[in-house]
Amino acid sequence: MFLDAGTAEATYTSTIELDLADVVPSLAGPKRPQDRVALTEIKPRFLEALDTIKREGNITSHPIKTVVNEQSVELDDGAVVIAAITSCTNTSNPSVMVGAGLVAKKAVSLGLKVKPWVKTSLAPGSRVVTAYLEQAGLTEPLQRLGFHTVGYGCATCIGNSGPLPEPVSQAIHEGDLTACSVLSGNRNFEGRVHAEVRMNYLASPPLVVAYALAGRMDIDLQTEPLGTEPNGNPVYLKDIWPEQDEIRAVIGASVNEEEYRKTYEEVFAGETRWNVLKSPEDKLYEWQDDSTYIRQPPYFEGITLQPDKPGDIKAARVLALLGDSVTTDHISPAGAIKADSPAGEYLSKHGVAPGDFNSLGSRRGNHEVMMRGTFGNIRLRNQLAPGTEGGITVHQPSGEQMSIFAASQKYADEGVPLIILAGKEYGSGSSRDWAAKGPRLLGVRAVIAESYERIHRSNLIGMGILPLQYKDGESASSLGLTGTESFEIAGLQDGLSNLTTVTATSADGSSTSFEARVRIDTPQEFEYYCHGGILHYVLRQLAA
Repeated sequence: MFLDAGTAEATYTSTIELDLADVVPSLAGPKRPQDRVALTEIKPRFLEALDTIKREGNITSHPIKTVVNEQSVELDDGAVVIAAITSCTNTSNPSVMVGAGLVAKKAVSLGLKVKPWVKTSLAPGSRVVTAYLEQAGLTEPLQRLGFHTVGYGCATCIGNSGPLPEPVSQAIHEGDLTACSVLSGNRNFEGRVHAEVRMNYLASPPLVVAYALAGRMDIDLQTEPLGTEPNGNPVYLKDIWPEQDEIRAVIGASVNEEEYRKTYEEVFAGETRWNVLKSPEDKLYEWQDDSTYIRQPPYFEGITLQPDKPGDIKAARVLALLGDSVTTDHISPAGAIKADSPAGEYLSKHGVAPGDFNSLGSRRGNHEVMMRGTFGNIRLRNQLAPGTEGGITVHQPSGEQMSIFAASQKYADEGVPLIILAGKEYGSGSSRDWAAKGPRLLGVRAVIAESYERIHRSNLIGMGILPLQYKDGESASSLGLTGTESFEIAGLQDGLSNLTTVTATSADGSSTSFEARVRIDTPQEFEYYCHGGILHYVLRQLAA
């Protein structure tokens, strides 16, 4: 930072060169935050991704004419049905929030409107944002385009966008359309934003406004107009994009220290409905058997003061055979609960109306709901049940197709331990403890993958699940594993061994054996695994 001609050259373990001229406006998508796409390339890259999704899913779509907000429209693949300024990571930045407000202001002044099929929302990470947008006179133009403040904190980025308008939802299903969302969040994994939206793009708040105006992803915003003025003249992105000097001037006049101080001094005050809630005075929580939000979890049932030594895993079956880049959202979704899913059926049975299902993220205090949601992502592709999407598997050896939850219960009744076979980057994405808790409660004892996301590997051990890794160059495919075999994992030596032997036995009696690396990487992780997980370890430490 303070380099001059006389400074000795620093020595680094690695270096990265960045040419600032290469920094360009970009989005990320359609299903991973690391898949950056330059704005100039978004149209051809979107069309490529759309072709891949339709080919892999064997999707044949067609446009649908419908009426939305009393306007006749035609919806097709690439329609942007959600445009959300959301996520605290972006909405805490006055530069991009003011930029979005100025884009809206210029668009409104030119008579542009958001397309009728686009569901818009604004969810700042702080109430200060509301204050400085109001001070700058930018609240009204944002609201004129439908960007009303819906709340503060996690919203669309974690699946809390709410339902699409019924005509839009119906058109997507009738035409088997690949709809899109554009949001200023930091997560866009499959099935996370909305169950009916297959492609999701992360963008800056000003670009979210621009795509809401365009209403589609198959557009080159550099060369194609966003819309037309009332007199018929085309309006381009460059016509409504603010200069940096404009943004700085608004920030200088509207964003001040006093507003931050005032807002955060009152942050714990709560609002009226919260403050009138009655809470018990006891130090211990009073579990309620009829609660569908918080239930006493079964982690400590049958726990003893001394743990049993971890031993071999015998006669295990594969619950799911998965490919690469399976995220924690695939394993433990956080979004809306479908009525016909195991979690939805559980809530209905307990008297909860579908309109009150809320989301899996909001019901993470109820293990019964979360177990049923595990591996329930609508975009999960379990190779044990080819041609399906969602939490579907095939029970072995019966060959019966059923939900992953139902299969796990059947295996539990049969006393059969379970394993997961996966590819590269297993557990990537958000760090989510339920992506380890859920599989453990389903009876998963081990995962064999080609590689792991660092935190998820540690979380598996924290729940007493053994993470194994194929040797370099090996995979389920190269070893000829189909997932229908019976598995034995031997040679753990109380969890101390670096390698273990896995034997997969087919129905005809033939078997395949291979060595897998034990990914218990630290002495402390070894302690957790020996205790059956970090919860048991901590409880025994307290008891001692």
